[in-house]
Amino acid sequence: MRMLTKWLLPALLLMTGAAAAAGDRFAAEQNRHSPLQERLLVAQNACLSLNEAVERVRRQYSGRILSAETRVSGNREVHHIKVLTQDGKVKTVTIPGCARRS
Repeated sequence: MRMLTKWLLPALLLMTGAAAAAGDRFAAEQNRHSPLQERLLVAQNACLSLNEAVERVRRQYSGRILSAETRVSGNREVHHIKVLTQDGKVKTVTIPGCARRS
């Protein structure tokens, strides 16, 4: 019995510690966000000006900006940007702006 306690107790302690470490790693992985989730979180918290939105559309479509204006929808600004794409099509892109304070 003494021999069993001599080996069993340290083995149980090691297994318990390994399980706790695995649980910590699992919890850390659950709190980590995928790249898409990170972009969504940034997008939700971002407050883009019209100039920033225009630059984003210009980079995304590699086209010529035809017009850009900000309209208010509810309590939020929405940027409407018309861009002439490289294949000759006109595309209207809407990008959420800042929330309006009441």
